Amino acid sequence: MSTPLGGAVPGPDGRLRCPWGLSTPDYVAYHDGEWGRPVHGDDALFERLSLEAFQSGLSWITILRRRETFRAAFAHFKIADVAAFTDADRERLLADPGIIRNRAKVDATLANARVLADWSPGELDALIWSHAPDAADRPAPRTLSDVPAITEESTALSKALKKRGLRFVGPTTAYALMQACGLVDDHLRDCVARASA
Repeated sequence: MSTPLGGAVPGPDGRLRCPWGLSTPDYVAYHDGEWGRPVHGDDALFERLSLEAFQSGLSWITILRRRETFRAAFAHFKIADVAAFTDADRERLLADPGIIRNRAKVDATLANARVLADWSPGELDALIWSHAPDAADRPAPRTLSDVPAITEESTALSKALKKRGLRFVGPTTAYALMQACGLVDDHLRDCVARASA
C-alpha cells in the first residue's frame, strides 16, 4: 500500500506518524505523547496560549526546546504569579537568552496574565473548551493538506479572547492552541498517535 503524498509516514519503529512529528527526537516525543491530547486547567492553558504566541513566526521546535527555560522564566505560567511581575521582571525577561526576547510577546504575556488574574477559577478553561467543534463533524485528515490553518471555531475563539482583553491571540494562534490542547484531533488518519488517543 502506498502512502499518499503528505500522508502518515513510518518512523524509526516502523509505525506511521504525521510527517512533521519525525524530524527530531524532540518532535517524536511531543507528537506521540502531548500534541492533540486534552489539556485542562487555567494555568496549563495560559502556558499553551503564551507559548503559541511566542511561536508565532517561528518553528515550534524553537519553543519546544526552550520550554523548560520559559517555564522557569515565567513562574511556571501560574497566572497569579505572572500577573504580579514587576517592571524589573519584564527587564529580566527581555534580557533572558533562554527565551524568545520579543518585546511585544513578553508584554502580551504579562498583560494577558493581569487580565486572567481577574477571571474566576475555571473561566479560561471553560471559554476555550466551549469552542471545541463536534468531533463527529470532522473527518480525520488523510494528508497534511487536509489540515487547516484556521477554522470558524478558531476565528470565534480568537474574537472571544480578544473581546475579553487578551492579546496575541489571532485565529492562527487560536487554532494552533486548539490542535495542541486536544480541542481538535489533527493527527492524520493513519497516524499511530491518533489510534492511541
